[in-house]
Amino acid sequence: MSADRAAEETKPVWFITGCSTGFGRELAKILLARDYRAVVTARDPSKVADLIEGHAATALALALDVEKQRQIEAAVEAARRKFGRIDVLVNNAGYGYLAAIEEGDDADIRAVFETNVFGLAAMIRAVLPIMRTQKSGAIVNVSSMGGFIGFPGSGYYAATKFAVEGLSESLSKEVAPFGVKVLIVEPGPFRTDWAGRSLKTPKRPIDAYAESAIARRRQVQGYSGSQPGDPVRAAEAIIATVEQPNPPLRLPLGAFAYDAMGAELDAVRKQYEAVEAVARGADYPKGE
Repeated sequence: MSADRAAEETKPVWFITGCSTGFGRELAKILLARDYRAVVTARDPSKVADLIEGHAATALALALDVEKQRQIEAAVEAARRKFGRIDVLVNNAGYGYLAAIEEGDDADIRAVFETNVFGLAAMIRAVLPIMRTQKSGAIVNVSSMGGFIGFPGSGYYAATKFAVEGLSESLSKEVAPFGVKVLIVEPGPFRTDWAGRSLKTPKRPIDAYAESAIARRRQVQGYSGSQPGDPVRAAEAIIATVEQPNPPLRLPLGAFAYDAMGAELDAVRKQYEAVEAVARGADYPKGE
């Protein structure tokens, strides 16, 4: 075996969902350029065919809709057959839904949970047996600063990302004994097509929310293509963080996210301290 081939076969295997655009695509490009092994997935595999050109030994492109259990099982098994292992799972597939709570459509609400939460959880369940057997691995769950802060007009999307964050916190404590790490990625506004192709809006807007939910919806759609975040730098930051010996649980990405989340932490701390007496007063008095 040549030295180059031996090096290829010791590189970590990354399994990435949602690679047709955005963070998933940039991650796949960088990893393959660095001779990592990568399973590159999309609902339509023709949209990722260009990514694997020239990387026959180190790349595998697969059709994957994370809402379909059979496709999940088939994709994970195909990855295991080709590479023998999965070192990093990146749950990147997902989309946005911007609607005031009252504007929400039941079918749209359930659909965004199916992809953003239940599909992510299904991927984790499918990959964990491999990682437990290896006694190593990393699970990267792409959340959002909207999984830390609830903005007007994004309550249902925020609910999916808050769910991802709670799931990830519990998961990190469950899998640590197996040598498996968990990373929650919390991007702010990045120059991807999230606000275009990957964003749904209400079927029946309600004018009463013109100054809150609707105003923010227009703001988000208006700066599509001019967001400050660079997806390439974000992808590089994710790789570098995963490769740390002791990575943090949370990784905010972009100055906007970091500053807004810091302000939210300060505000929550003030509110928390203000209700201390009320909170403690809800217990039985000592001695009873």
